[in-house]
Amino acid sequence: MGNLKAHLALLIVNVIYALSYGYSKHVMPTFLPPFSFILIRVLGATLLFWLLIFFSKKEKIKGADWPILMLCGLFGVAANQLMFFEGLSNTYAINASVIMVATPLIVLILSRLFLGEKMVLQKVVGVGIGMTGAILLIVSRMGALGGFSGYGDLMILLNASSYGVYLVLVKPLMKKYNPITVIRWSFTFGLLIVLPFGLAQWGSINWEMSFSEYWRIGFIVLATTFFTYLLTVYSLGKVSPTIVSAYIYVQPILATLIAVITGSEELEPFVVVYGLMIFLGVFLVSVPIKKKVVNEVLNEDILDN
Repeated sequence: MGNLKAHLALLIVNVIYALSYGYSKHVMPTFLPPFSFILIRVLGATLLFWLLIFFSKKEKIKGADWPILMLCGLFGVAANQLMFFEGLSNTYAINASVIMVATPLIVLILSRLFLGEKMVLQKVVGVGIGMTGAILLIVSRMGALGGFSGYGDLMILLNASSYGVYLVLVKPLMKKYNPITVIRWSFTFGLLIVLPFGLAQWGSINWEMSFSEYWRIGFIVLATTFFTYLLTVYSLGKVSPTIVSAYIYVQPILATLIAVITGSEELEPFVVVYGLMIFLGVFLVSVPIKKKVVNEVLNEDILDN
């Protein structure tokens, strides 16, 4: 049941991400420069995480875990967001979307190296199928790749790698502490890192926004930052980092479905095909094939022969 809740939480996370793409475009960079926008997101979410201290048990952090929490703030909050927006402003959106799909593969490798997670063939195949389906769907919707942009593409790749490192770093902490404790300190350290970057662009913020723009910013702080990180870290306490990262494949299909529902796009046959590839990939990564079942099948084949 716990795993089912984790998968539901991850699905909600990616629905929120799919919904928020358009919201970010409305406020950035017209009203908010990228780094000041990141500061508002991280500051708002950090305050909300600290408010949760009244609803969660107080925990004492062991001395050896403080450096890990600092690294979680660096890779999962600061570098993750700073590199993404820096990369996005120096490359094409299609390039960024395709490169981000590499995150599960990065997590799979890091989990094997640092967590000892077995790199079974089923997971490797699942990551491969899901990645292929996601890339095909992204390219078919957005057109051919925009060309190579060295610096921007490198920043997006480092962003994907940074988030992968975060997922692997934070996993062991979930066995020791409450998710709220972990995410609260991760964001606190992340805030300290993004603060100088955000303040450098603070004077360029255009505060003459309509209510709808402020509402979009509020949604991004509350839903896209606060709830998504909280649900992600909760899920990491139930499932592996590879499974968590594999749900990134669902984002393109959700974005497509939202576009179809709102009438901005029509449902094409390729969407169904690539969507099935994505769900098959996530299924293979998420649902282990039990050895007992495999042995029973093999035994039946031997007896039949």
